[in-house]
Amino acid sequence: MYDQLKLDNQLCFRLYTASRLVMQAYYPFFEPLGITYPQYLVLLVLWEKDAQPVNDIAKRLYLETNTMTPLLQRMEKAGLVTRVKGEKDTRQRIVCLTDKGKAMEEQAKVIPDCLASEICNHGIEAPELLRIIPHLDKLIEGLKQIYK
Repeated sequence: MYDQLKLDNQLCFRLYTASRLVMQAYYPFFEPLGITYPQYLVLLVLWEKDAQPVNDIAKRLYLETNTMTPLLQRMEKAGLVTRVKGEKDTRQRIVCLTDKGKAMEEQAKVIPDCLASEICNHGIEAPELLRIIPHLDKLIEGLKQIYK
């Protein structure tokens, strides 16, 4: 067997596993809100700046617009967002938070600290977590350059 093909030698497996486990860790915080991790990400973008075109949200989340459409449809059905035609370009769809979506920000504000505390309670120090962020950002930027 080739060493480079051993599962334990794969960076991608570690990233995949970490991503999956982080999403699982978020689940207990999202369940009472009735949202999923991808919906949370959309809400984060809209809480920063409401009334954004679908394309802008997709770009910010590194998603394709065809992935965004069903996600936004579910969020609209749940009463979190509305989609309206753009004023300048009627082909464009603008996503806006509803009152329910705006109110959810207050409920969700504790989630990042709760998750960080949960992680820190299981052997990882807060400074360690913070040191990972720039490395992940650099990795993401590098990968974006490859897959433009």
